[in-house]
Amino acid sequence: MMESSLPPAQPILPLALPALHASHGGCWIDNGRAHGQGGDTFARQVSKGDAIIAAAEPGLIVLNAPLVASRLGYPDLAGLDLLELFAFIFPARFMVPTPRGLAHVLDLPEPQGDAAVPAFLRLAAAALIAETARPAWQEREGAWTVLQTMIRLHWPWAPHLVQTIRRPERAERWLFTRLPEWEEAPARPQPAQVVLEPDAIATRLATIAGSDAEDRPAQRQFAQEAGRAFAPRGRTREPHVVLAQAGTGTGKTLGYLAPASLWSAASGGTVWVSTYTKALQRQLRRESRRAFADRATGERANVVVRKGRENYLCLLNLEDALQGGFQGRPAIMAQLVARWAAYSQDGDMVGGDLPGWLGTLFRRRGMAALTDQRGECIYAACPHYRKCFIERASRASAEADLVIANHALVMINAARGRETGGQPTRIVFDEGHHVFDAADSTFAAALTGAETIELRRWVIGPEGKSRGRRRGLAARLADVASYDEDGGRAISRAREAAEALPGDGWLGRIGEGMATGPIEHLLAAVRDVVHARDESGGQDAGYGLETEAAGLDPATISAAGVAHDALEALRQPLVRLGTRLEAILTDPPDWLDGSARARIEGARGSIQWRCDTLGGWIALLARLGGPADPDFVDWLAVDRSEGREWDIGLHRRHLDPMKPFAATVLAPAHGVLMTSATLCDRRSIDAGAEPDWAGAVARSGARYLSIEPRRFAVNSPFDYAAQAQVLIVTDVPRGDIAALAGAYARLIEASGGGALGLFTAIRRLRGVHGRIVDRLARAGLPLYAQHVDPIDTGTLVDIFRDDPRASLLGTDALRDGVDVPGDSLRLVMMEQVPWPKPSILHRARRLAGGGQAYDDAIIRARLAQAFGRLIRSDADRGTFVVLSSAFPSRLISAFPAGTPVRRVTLDAALQSIVASVSGPVAGAIAPAVSGDPA
Repeated sequence: MMESSLPPAQPILPLALPALHASHGGCWIDNGRAHGQGGDTFARQVSKGDAIIAAAEPGLIVLNAPLVASRLGYPDLAGLDLLELFAFIFPARFMVPTPRGLAHVLDLPEPQGDAAVPAFLRLAAAALIAETARPAWQEREGAWTVLQTMIRLHWPWAPHLVQTIRRPERAERWLFTRLPEWEEAPARPQPAQVVLEPDAIATRLATIAGSDAEDRPAQRQFAQEAGRAFAPRGRTREPHVVLAQAGTGTGKTLGYLAPASLWSAASGGTVWVSTYTKALQRQLRRESRRAFADRATGERANVVVRKGRENYLCLLNLEDALQGGFQGRPAIMAQLVARWAAYSQDGDMVGGDLPGWLGTLFRRRGMAALTDQRGECIYAACPHYRKCFIERASRASAEADLVIANHALVMINAARGRETGGQPTRIVFDEGHHVFDAADSTFAAALTGAETIELRRWVIGPEGKSRGRRRGLAARLADVASYDEDGGRAISRAREAAEALPGDGWLGRIGEGMATGPIEHLLAAVRDVVHARDESGGQDAGYGLETEAAGLDPATISAAGVAHDALEALRQPLVRLGTRLEAILTDPPDWLDGSARARIEGARGSIQWRCDTLGGWIALLARLGGPADPDFVDWLAVDRSEGREWDIGLHRRHLDPMKPFAATVLAPAHGVLMTSATLCDRRSIDAGAEPDWAGAVARSGARYLSIEPRRFAVNSPFDYAAQAQVLIVTDVPRGDIAALAGAYARLIEASGGGALGLFTAIRRLRGVHGRIVDRLARAGLPLYAQHVDPIDTGTLVDIFRDDPRASLLGTDALRDGVDVPGDSLRLVMMEQVPWPKPSILHRARRLAGGGQAYDDAIIRARLAQAFGRLIRSDADRGTFVVLSSAFPSRLISAFPAGTPVRRVTLDAALQSIVASVSGPVAGAIAPAVSGDPA
């Protein structure tokens, strides 16, 4: 919480401006005119039409303008958004973007009910402005400088800040002068060969868990088994692989951090912990403070959170935006990002300390333009190179004791080498059940219009009047071209060959039958084939179309041949250029100083990446018209969203992506731990049944190496028989959206909120949300939804976690990786059995993996992951509901042994949920059960 801004004798008076609050329960306006002592005002409820009229006037205070605009159906809403003011005053500080969240951060009383929110917004605005007058305001430096630009940009809050933010007596250190520089460090020596003793691991675990922690034998056993992954390797390409299934509540995070920190301290080596979700990365950052710290000295070890380049703010892109690259509202966004950058811990724009809601305030994807996209970095040629967040993180990871990364980055790093500071040799894959999916994406090939136009821009530079520094190879390597004749010719030939790639407007030209160039003609042929083979009869107009890359007509095969030659004509000069850059680095000329070397090394890495991509495309085209490769699945696709085509292309996936994963990631490593609560398939409901390891071993990639992975499993310590129940509702007709919506509304009312609703289709999610959101709002039960509310997923989860009466609807992104312990989550609902999507890729893998047994394993894993959101601590209680009249009995084993599972009617389910709910919301629940269906 923030310290009190002013002494009690000087209370903060609400800002004398009108404020608007709009929820699905109605609209309220406080006109800002005082009525009585203390500046009290009265909010009045108004119609949506009156709210829109008020919103058209300037000077109206709102909280989250895009969300209010969405609820009013008035996209032109501007106003004074408190979120923008908060981002200016408290950059890099966390806040849940709701009245409740703002009250907590400002240490103000929470508004009681919708009608009290407008007055609260006026008070909160005054409290925020008053903070800037406090001498102890921590984020003062740079504020005056940014405010001067905000005045010129006509930022609505600027006039209200000019009286409290005064010109400093001395010039401010702002952003580019304030950020620290990273320093070069010598190469780290190879880690010592260390054998971890079980007793030492147990002692280490006890130390980091703390003296007041309960004794957890399962956690101790897990930690000791995890320690086996850190043993010295006996043979090349034969890593120690440990597969460990640990039920929810085992404490596996500290369980593997104990041996990891012990090994790092003893060996001097680096451990990489890889996750699939940003939520777990944040948790690991917190937990590592205990594990990777010297208790005797209090010094914290070097822990780095590492992500792909596209996650970090690019300072040169930001400078371009600040100097006129952005206009209007995006220019205001750039200034707020600059405020954040000066105080950010690591410059991470995706899941770091940049508020997730900040980008959504500006209704455009301007945030992406401020990151390093697709190899555009000019490395040491950048004036901000020594302060670059990306370079700092890369170098820090090479020196770190612990690197917290994600699955995709670990795989890309292993494949490319340079990007993240070396090949990881000791890796922990937490959320190990997602390694297969991450490998599937990493080792895929997609020859599409969107991908090829980006490659063209990388080689040639932006077309038309586009700003920015993506000026093409010729500009980035001009000194190489002037020094090395052969390299200069390679650059020229690559540029000429890139003209064959699609340019701006390619999709429109294909739609109009006016394709130009060999790749556009190929994509036009792909589109024709896909549409010709479509058998949906137009029923799935909102979804993409696909067809096998088999039995193609001669015209398509001919177009693929011409495109093949065009891509090869581009790959060859790029390969030659990479060779010339290698030669320059090996035998450096006089002008090759440290900065030039770093730039050329970066260019060489980017060229290698592009050559690998082109190689995959060329291989894909070479296969068309010939015999199928049994190791791959190839298909043609037209990607669509809500009926609008947005990409066209050819796709290739490995039938088993763990084969390249094993060769690229496992084989070079010395030790790998894969762990998850759902690593194994639960095929039996018998509490004493042994886990089925066949699927876990296959999806680990170990079978492609001459090793046998070690296996270990421990059950969850929770009493599921007492803490949870599974209800299979049998009387909601499948495909009846009205009935489905009615069931969801009554279930949420029965639980008093605290519900997570999971959908397998966005269309059904939106249909249910639209039918029930107003009804629930009138009952005081807020409902939020992915793909509906203009809020990013991470912020939606934060809002849901913060309010025990709120509910959240979502899709796959919320099925796992969401940690909401306590009363905020007491009901999980699935609208049907989560069947796999019947795609061409799935069909091929199903055929190779055993048919129905393959599908069942996927479904059980999805059910187990969804159920795992429900019980996260000993105190949790909850109900898991599946609305399926024909739920197969063979899938019941997905749930933990001992969990009560019943098939019931909806009315019986409602009664059961009411009986199970306890706590502060219970009193408001009972009347809802008898309500009519929506």
